[in-house]
Amino acid sequence: MIEAFFASGHAADLILGVLLAEAAWLRAARRWSWGRVLGLIGPAALIVLGLRAALTGAEWWWIALPLAASLPLHLMDLRTRLDP
Repeated sequence: MIEAFFASGHAADLILGVLLAEAAWLRAARRWSWGRVLGLIGPAALIVLGLRAALTGAEWWWIALPLAASLPLHLMDLRTRLDP
C-alpha cells in the first residue's frame, strides 16, 4: 500500500498540497506579496514536481526541467533576503 502511494506519485501530490496551503497562509495571514511567496515556495514546488516525475518513471527531461527551473526562483528568493 505504501509502495503504491509513492509509485503513483501521490506522495508528491500530498507535499504539493501542503506547499499550496503554506503559500495561501503566507499570502493571507502574513500578507506576503505573490513574488515573495513564489520565491519561497516555488523552488520547493518545482523540486517536488521533479520528484513526482522520477517516482512515476517519467523521461529524464521531465525530471531535469523542474529541477533546473527551481534555480532562478531560489536565486530570486536569496536576492530578496540579502537586499537591505
